[in-house]
Amino acid sequence: MKIAYIAAGAGGMYCGSCIHDNTLAAALQQKGHEVALLPTYTPLRTDEESVSDPHLFYGAVNVYLQHKSRFFRRTPRLFDRLLDRPAVLRWIARLGASTDPRKLGQLTLDVLRGESGPQSKELERLVAWLADSYRPDIVQITNSLLLGMVRRLRAELGVPVVVALQGEDLFVDQLREPHRGRVLAELRERANDPDLFIAPSRYYADHMANILGQERSRIDLVPLGIQLDGHGASPTDSRKRDGVTIGYLARICPEKGLHRLVDAFIALAGESAAPALRLRIAGYLGARDRDYWAEQQQRIAEVGLADRVDFLGEINRVDKILFLNTLDLLSVPTVYREPKGLFALEAMANAVPVVLPNHGSFPELLADTGGGLLFEADSVSDLVAALRRLIERPLERRALGEAGRDAVHRRRDSATMAEASLAIFRRLLESPMEGTS
Repeated sequence: MKIAYIAAGAGGMYCGSCIHDNTLAAALQQKGHEVALLPTYTPLRTDEESVSDPHLFYGAVNVYLQHKSRFFRRTPRLFDRLLDRPAVLRWIARLGASTDPRKLGQLTLDVLRGESGPQSKELERLVAWLADSYRPDIVQITNSLLLGMVRRLRAELGVPVVVALQGEDLFVDQLREPHRGRVLAELRERANDPDLFIAPSRYYADHMANILGQERSRIDLVPLGIQLDGHGASPTDSRKRDGVTIGYLARICPEKGLHRLVDAFIALAGESAAPALRLRIAGYLGARDRDYWAEQQQRIAEVGLADRVDFLGEINRVDKILFLNTLDLLSVPTVYREPKGLFALEAMANAVPVVLPNHGSFPELLADTGGGLLFEADSVSDLVAALRRLIERPLERRALGEAGRDAVHRRRDSATMAEASLAIFRRLLESPMEGTS
């Protein structure tokens, strides 16, 4: 099977969606299928060996300039190619080009308008390359914010197009009006174009069916899986040490709830009966959230706990696995309803139990794996209680960690995720295509 997989770069940072897309594409290749993982905006940055294609479409600089000026919508390809060079895109990323949804409303709407939007030249280039040079049997697109591509892709290629759903609701919710309402309207209008949507959890399938105005039957499930090489290699017995270490592995931002974990850590460290506690934090910190992180540091310092908190920043795959194996438990108390939870699978793969809010995909994830505890999402006191329970009960902590590791290694690996995707692709290829709505 020849699969064109259209992904979206995240401006030079490690991104859960980029890692997921690369992992799935690599697993599909390992099963003997030909996959062109095509980056858009910027090259993909993943903490595994990249399998992405050298071609880049919808280059971030060109997309922005075409959004701003009609002149750049008519420039020749030779000129555009200069702006798509990786060195230029890396330079723009280092300058901190904004990915803040509050500043990207009209640009998001432009891209969604596809063949009728300012970036139609970029779409035609993508369609032409796929039709003339690659000729796929099926196309998968990374998220619904690229729905503007689908109409032309289906019309010109004559193959099924599926669109994954990967957390774009948070981005849309942060858009400013009137752009948020216009983007939602365009999403709903174009949601009839793909042959099928794919979601990583039942929660997110139900949620996005409502947002997109689609029947739930139009959204299939492919549960999240991870590439397991290196995960779970250290036995749990090797972690015997004094005290307890709580970990956080996610982007440093309010949406991921680090401030709630800091609240809980301060409360637990102040309890006289508590063992020696440490907090270890790893994750990408963008320019938008530096003040937020400084605030958390100040709060920790004010109560005299700075020497018990480690900040590792953004870490690669090897360091991530080493980091996870220094933890006794992990908590990312997200404020928003997380559709995936890659960090939870990675922790559980290393027998680290997780403490997560009881919303989004987390309840079904822990029901499937048994690898942790849930707490009442908006209650820091309930988070404190759940953490305290595992701090005080090392045997339960170990049992949850081992249950999570066994479940992830049995059925949440990348090969299982790839096989679930292939089953959907085969079903679509065996069914006659319907006309574009």
